[in-house]
Amino acid sequence: MDVSSPRTEASSMDPSSKLFCCRSVRRCIPLVYRQELYHILCMTGPLVASHILNYLLPFVITMFCGRLGNSVLAGYGMASATINITAATGGGLALAADTLISQTFGGKNLHRVGIILQRSVLILLIFCLPCWGLLINTQPLLLLLGQDPEVARIAQLYVVFYLPAVPAMFLHQLQVAYLQNQGVILPQMYAAIAANIANVVTNYILLNWLDLGLYGSAAANTISQVYICVFLYLYIRWKKLHVETWGGWSCDSLQEWNGYMKLAIPSTMMLCFDWWIYEIGGFLAGMLGELDLAAQHAVNMLAVIGYMFPLGIQGAACVRVGNALGAGDTAGAIRTSKVSLTCAAAVAVLQGLVLASTKTVIGFLFTSDGHIVALVSKLLNVYCVVQLFDGLVCVSMGILLGSGQQKIAAVINFFGYYCIGLPTGTSLMFAAKLDVVGFWLGLLICTCVQSSFFIAVIFKLNWERVTKEAVERAGKRKTPAMSTLDSLTARHIENGDEYMSVNSNDQNEEPDVEEKPSVLLSTAQLILRRGLTTLAALLILAVGITVHLTVPLPEVSVRANTTLDSNFTTPSSLIHSTSVSI
Repeated sequence: MDVSSPRTEASSMDPSSKLFCCRSVRRCIPLVYRQELYHILCMTGPLVASHILNYLLPFVITMFCGRLGNSVLAGYGMASATINITAATGGGLALAADTLISQTFGGKNLHRVGIILQRSVLILLIFCLPCWGLLINTQPLLLLLGQDPEVARIAQLYVVFYLPAVPAMFLHQLQVAYLQNQGVILPQMYAAIAANIANVVTNYILLNWLDLGLYGSAAANTISQVYICVFLYLYIRWKKLHVETWGGWSCDSLQEWNGYMKLAIPSTMMLCFDWWIYEIGGFLAGMLGELDLAAQHAVNMLAVIGYMFPLGIQGAACVRVGNALGAGDTAGAIRTSKVSLTCAAAVAVLQGLVLASTKTVIGFLFTSDGHIVALVSKLLNVYCVVQLFDGLVCVSMGILLGSGQQKIAAVINFFGYYCIGLPTGTSLMFAAKLDVVGFWLGLLICTCVQSSFFIAVIFKLNWERVTKEAVERAGKRKTPAMSTLDSLTARHIENGDEYMSVNSNDQNEEPDVEEKPSVLLSTAQLILRRGLTTLAALLILAVGITVHLTVPLPEVSVRANTTLDSNFTTPSSLIHSTSVSI
């Protein structure tokens, strides 16, 4: 006879009980919050691992090309910085897919998820054309900015080789968004592991075995991006992860581009405003001399690694909030927001303690120069606090991304970084003579203000209105039945894909009713509008090719070279010691 109580049985069935073994903790934290924390952490772990593995791809290439000499390494760094600008813009456009797919999947309109993916692919592939038009003119642009002619020539070679990888880069981002916003996280990690192994082998063969030098390094850089895109695609096909949502190519993907771009443009601005402030900081540090520039680079590299943890929470928050809103679960979206922000603060405190306790020695990972190490320690005094507020800003952007409120995030980032942080930072750097410390003090002030605004906006948001908008984006008028979510959960767990569904038990099980877009374009209108869009992109590419073929390279005087590594500004003489040592 089974004498177990209902409460004991429910506790044993609760997956969060694996995380919270202590009864006193379970009593203090309500069950719904324990479950939410469990799901967020289960998603965050693989996401952080994926970000680290993605970061290792250019890191390995940096190690191999560093053996070819400082000029090659500097050229690769400058090419990477140029490509990063493209990646930021294209990545911002791809973020619209995160909003739409997460909400649509939460609304159980599975066929529409595939249509959104198709629409995203078409828009990003068209965007490749103007990107190519810009990238093929890398050398003259760098010369106009005063870069060393040899470094600019090498950067041009790397970028030209990378042109075929631009579509692969965008397609990989869309594949990740497609899976991640359905709660399927592990495949991107598996693909990244395979790509890293193949990347090391490819670099070794091209540079050490075949001894192709600069051309081999440039080819390996391109192939690495193709690897991760193709491996993820093959895994999706192998595991049949697309079956539930992919109904084949459809003309519906040519509809509703305006709605997509209304989310994509503010998403791009949100991402670029956040990304570019650190690039600007590198340029400003370069005006102060090599000592400040090297210390800035070291702290930036630590910031990149530390940022991956809140970035993982951001991805989990975006998925959970979007799924909940698409399912009509307003309370679930609010609960996810609270738990994810709390997680971000807790992780930031732990990171701050680690950095504060190692600040006097961590600089030796990058250089043996005692003056640079001392300055790094000084900068970390400020950065330990900056990363707390920056983590909250990062996760807040994920919450607003999942709720479709990118415009708010873009506005806050612009005013925070460029109306408060940058003016304050430059004033402290130059007028107050605080040097590079002044820049980080400016960031401290602006991230503190931004995080306060983000949190206030999130908890003052009209969540009922946001839920209604999300359900409309999902193409549903009724709340979804729970049965299909349960079946998807069981299927993905059996396949080992770690699907985490939205808990919408409190929703009414009413029949799904697909809602067509209010205004459908006719075939003639589609041909005209999409044709003009493609023609405009082709025209930009043609202009870029014309400039590349006809405009002579500008005359420049040879000057001391400062260049960018794969993420930040660094003098070429310091790149080898800093990039390879971490």
